[in-house]
Amino acid sequence: MRLPTPTLETERLRLRPFAEADTDDLFALQSDAYVLRYWDYPPWTDRESAALFLARCAEMAEEGSGVRVVLERRADRAFVGWCTVSGWNPAFRSARTGYCLPQAAWGHGYATEAARALLEWAFATLDLNRVQAAVDTRNPASARVLEKLGFVREGTLREDCIVDGVVSDSWVYGLLRRDRVAP
Repeated sequence: MRLPTPTLETERLRLRPFAEADTDDLFALQSDAYVLRYWDYPPWTDRESAALFLARCAEMAEEGSGVRVVLERRADRAFVGWCTVSGWNPAFRSARTGYCLPQAAWGHGYATEAARALLEWAFATLDLNRVQAAVDTRNPASARVLEKLGFVREGTLREDCIVDGVVSDSWVYGLLRRDRVAP
């Protein structure tokens, strides 16, 4: 079942499908070692990774497993990252969420604003009961974003990632339909 990627607007942001024109901004974000220091994969080193990412966005929508949207500021159309709902399981009424923003966009509330809008769309469109997220335990700022959205920390996955030889733990968060925080 195809799942069209939505275009959503918040007070300050437009969430929209990725386009080829986003390639440079996407590569700059995903190749930034500082931004990706808590991710479960290393920074990109070649531009082909951006093309594969864009192809995967289209594939997710086509197969109906999720959506990934660009976050752009409405005022100046500046790229401020991306957000996703993926791994949709209609039988379990569940999915996962995640986001990635460049360092210049941190601390402005963009991640919370964008994730809230995309999650509201997903709960309504996909009839979700549960959304899950994972955060590296060394990244309390990302954990705070999830907690502002109503996610509850459910446990710790010990030594679940090894990226470039660095072993790390992850916190698992869950958000149930009944526990969502109103905007």
